[in-house]
Amino acid sequence: MKTLSARLLREVDGDRVRLLAKLSTGLVYMCFPILEIVTGELTGARAAWGVLGLVAFTACYVAAVLLVRTFGEPDRSTYWLLGAATVLAVALSAALGGSWTALPIFAVVLHAGMLRPRQSMACIAAMCLVVTLVGLLEEHDLGLTLLFLLQAVTLGALFRGMRSTRLLVAQLRRAQEEMARLAAGEERLRISRDLHDLLGHSLSLIVLKSELAGRLAEEGSERALPEIRDVEAVARKALVEVREAVAGYRRRGLPEELDGARAALEAAGTHVTVRLAGTPLPEELDGLLGWAVREGVTNVIRHARAGRCEIGVTSDGGATVLEIADDGRGAGPYEPGSGLRGLAERVEAAGGVVSAGPRRNGFVLRVTVPAAAGEARA
Repeated sequence: MKTLSARLLREVDGDRVRLLAKLSTGLVYMCFPILEIVTGELTGARAAWGVLGLVAFTACYVAAVLLVRTFGEPDRSTYWLLGAATVLAVALSAALGGSWTALPIFAVVLHAGMLRPRQSMACIAAMCLVVTLVGLLEEHDLGLTLLFLLQAVTLGALFRGMRSTRLLVAQLRRAQEEMARLAAGEERLRISRDLHDLLGHSLSLIVLKSELAGRLAEEGSERALPEIRDVEAVARKALVEVREAVAGYRRRGLPEELDGARAALEAAGTHVTVRLAGTPLPEELDGLLGWAVREGVTNVIRHARAGRCEIGVTSDGGATVLEIADDGRGAGPYEPGSGLRGLAERVEAAGGVVSAGPRRNGFVLRVTVPAAAGEARA
């Protein structure tokens, strides 16, 4: 966390330095007022006030850039610094005239690069008016006044465009960070669903076989040892499946899940009938129905205490239907658990529908998915 914070601070500082470098390109024109002081064209108190004014203006200029907290969203300190720089630019240009009339152009650069569009437009217009009035009052050459006006307009437009580009880049970064956050959340949800399905099925089978092995051991039957070995094998397989699910590599195929369902139900003392009809399924659809079989059979083992269970898969090329029906304790109030809700989310994401509920003699789970969903994902 500390490393991430330090990296973000370095990025923010780097952005500020780059922004300052861009906004300071116009400061090269500061050489003209400085030359008036160095060459003695400006002397006495006027030169002293000129030096102090330039130092204060430059300090406000740099501070306005470096102290901004969020680019594109000026705060109170930014407005104060911009206001001070603007007042100094207007005062120095009005008092000293000549090449000092370029200072409002520097203010234009700040306004265009730091303020919102409407605010910057108003400030740019105000600075253009200041340049015009100073030119008329100081009786400057018309060409020089027009040159200053042209610079104010073009630099204002240039840095407004730069501000818009930087804002778009910042918004793109935030969008990418949000997408990464959502992707991470979706991956955590996927892993939690996978672990729920994997562990729920495997642990149910382990419990059943452990109970059976315990009864057989009490009776002194030789079948207890094979059942214990089955428990060990199921536990090892569950461990491998969990690792593969976390790594995101495991493909849960329908045939594999049907074989596992048959073994688990028979271990629970439930007679199983499996019927398959129709065309082969696309890979993604095959995996989705595999998950549905796992969830449905886990619920049968946990809750139904069924004597019979029928699993049917029918695909006619237009839609694929999976139905898991049992003759267990299906009557009475029904409230879907987290497993069925997770399955419904998966199926709905593929354009399908899940229906589940009690029937006259037991419980039925039906999953219907259009074939086009599997083709689109394949």
